[in-house]
Amino acid sequence: MKAGAEPRNPLFVRGAGLFDRVDYRLLETPEEKDALYLMRYRAYLHGGLILPSESQRVSDPYDDAPNAWTFGIYVDRELCSSLRVHVLTPESRTSFATELFGDVLHPRLDRGEVIIDPARFVADPDKAQRYPELPYLTVRLAYLACEHFNADTGLAQVRAEHQAFYRRVFLQETIAEPRSFPNVLKKVALMACDFPTVRERVLTRFPIMRSSAFERRMLFERPAEGRFFPGAVVKSFERPSIVPNG
Repeated sequence: MKAGAEPRNPLFVRGAGLFDRVDYRLLETPEEKDALYLMRYRAYLHGGLILPSESQRVSDPYDDAPNAWTFGIYVDRELCSSLRVHVLTPESRTSFATELFGDVLHPRLDRGEVIIDPARFVADPDKAQRYPELPYLTVRLAYLACEHFNADTGLAQVRAEHQAFYRRVFLQETIAEPRSFPNVLKKVALMACDFPTVRERVLTRFPIMRSSAFERRMLFERPAEGRFFPGAVVKSFERPSIVPNG
């Protein structure tokens, strides 16, 4: 989807109302996954990222990776966008990013870093026009993952036209020049931030990134780790102010 340039303050005011209507849901059932794969296809085709296919679905083996969480973002119970979050550690390195930018990332993992790699950021083309706040509410999940897993580094695999958004919101810098993404017609660069360093600055400027420990546990804890129940529908229990402070 097109994140575009950083919106003006009125967008954040409208976002305050949309935040109350958003649910985050871990997509686990065959029906949920099929709806996601169809939405990906429509969004990528609309954005000129893929060629038409008979299946009209987009999925990949990383959807089922053990270190991946695939979320649907629902507005008024309608699936509007999605994000897949990979948690990369020295022991768990599976993701598109490590495949495409392994020469950059494996040395960091060898040093013991914990890296959050958000992937497959996608939104329904029609709903993206209706809800311009969706990019913030979607990528918020990556920020919550950085917080929950005590990440050293937050990543983004970004097309050229979207890099300004990630520099502005997450204070990320380009650490690898654009490369060809598998089965995608446009190249992506690798951007990153030192999460402990930028954390407070991002929270101050974009309070929507704030969350409660309870919300983060509901989103990211696996059943064996004490996650409360499968297919959790999660709302933020600390409603942040949407208007930035700077």
